[in-house]
Amino acid sequence: MDINIRKAIKHNIADNDKSQLRETIVDAIQDGQEKMLPGLGVLFEIIWQESDEQQKNMMVDNLAKGV
Repeated sequence: MDINIRKAIKHNIADNDKSQLRETIVDAIQDGQEKMLPGLGVLFEIIWQESDEQQKNMMVDNLAKGV
């Protein structure tokens, strides 16, 4: 069985509004379950791809501060 995680996650959130997307992220982080990490990774990938260089630099700076 071949499962495309990216495609499945994008399909599941395709009709979500901004509030629902935020809730998805907050719930996944608060839940803290390992099974949520691939989904958060896909969401981060989308964010990264839609960001300009300044936004990417800010994300990397925030990540560096957090680790």
